[in-house]
Amino acid sequence: MKHIYITRRETFNAAHRLRRDDWTNEENERVFGKCCNQNWHGHNFELFVTVKGIPSKETGFVINLKKLGDIIRNGVIEKIDHKNINLDVDFMQGQMSSTENLTIGIWNQIENEITNLGGELAKIKLVETENNYVEYFGGKEPF
Repeated sequence: MKHIYITRRETFNAAHRLRRDDWTNEENERVFGKCCNQNWHGHNFELFVTVKGIPSKETGFVINLKKLGDIIRNGVIEKIDHKNINLDVDFMQGQMSSTENLTIGIWNQIENEITNLGGELAKIKLVETENNYVEYFGGKEPF
């Protein structure tokens, strides 16, 4: 049987600031523009977590979506929702808070627990704005 992909969507709101302390204010503004605003800025993020697997003969599930939702909420949403990514989020400490790095951080937060439930994390899609999103496949080729 071929693998099937199932996706869970969650949302969160968070603020961040893109800035390198080793650069001048002018260089930060040139590279990061409005995203380096000294008063931070926020987004209403949409998070899509896609799990790959073969449906169980017993349940018909690739993964129990309630349990997947619990993993995402406990490992990510509770840590990041209505927080400052730069200051408050443990798994982002010491990293540039770009959407790309945030996506990798989210992957690292939930991959093992998904594996423990018998699924394989296939993709994280993080939508920052209606025009910008990141997809991460864990360093593997997509699908």
